[in-house]
Amino acid sequence: MEESRGRVTKDGIRIYNTTSDFDGIRAACQVTAQILDEVADLVKPGVTTAELDDFIRNRLVELGATSATIGYRGYKHASCISVNHVVCHGIPSDKVLHDGDILNIDVTVILDGWFGDSSRMYVAGNLSRKAERLIDVTHESLMIGIEQVKPGNTFGDIGHAIQTYVEGNRMSVVRDFCGHGVGRVFHAPPNVLHYGRAGSGPVLEEGMIFTIEPMVNLGRYETKVLADDWTAVTRDKSLSAQFEHCVGVTADGCEIFTLSPANRFHPTWR
Repeated sequence: MEESRGRVTKDGIRIYNTTSDFDGIRAACQVTAQILDEVADLVKPGVTTAELDDFIRNRLVELGATSATIGYRGYKHASCISVNHVVCHGIPSDKVLHDGDILNIDVTVILDGWFGDSSRMYVAGNLSRKAERLIDVTHESLMIGIEQVKPGNTFGDIGHAIQTYVEGNRMSVVRDFCGHGVGRVFHAPPNVLHYGRAGSGPVLEEGMIFTIEPMVNLGRYETKVLADDWTAVTRDKSLSAQFEHCVGVTADGCEIFTLSPANRFHPTWR
């Protein structure tokens, strides 16, 4: 779909109307959040990632939305499901979940022309202490990054806050993937880095809409993409985690569009 709303900054970032446009993105993001809430009850040892994707695909139809990922650059699934040392873009398959597996499920829907994009972590069975700590640090890094979202701050402020917190906990922030602008298109400027220098990058303005989605590794930050041209894994095979929210800059801060309706965004709700 063509992007056609609002003005565009010198950095190519679209400024949306915070009343009518925020209503549209909010509705799409809440469908995404609802589906991510519902799939949580299916995540358990013995279930395949393809079964989780089938559930997501069916719920999209039932809720009157369409998948942004089916057909995107040849992708065939309604979600990306990344298990253990898979950083992102894991392809649903007949892979069976085992006790202690951690996984990120990433879903993007289209509703009335608006894209709602979010991901969060899940646990199959019992959670190990090291995986729990990784998930906690990753979630907290996202929320610390979101605290920087307000007019007058920069995108570098977001990345710097995330990187400082993660590295202070002796973990690493993935450099190869980033957040992005979103709205009436799937991916748009800016690239939202999860590392960087405070005060650098474009200045945040009311009406900007984008994702923040830090990927954090227990080991080093380097990744590699497998032969399927989608699946990204940690080079050192260390565990990786990711959380993603879609946010919009308001007059005095930001709105998180992808909040969990059932307060299930972090797996400790169990």
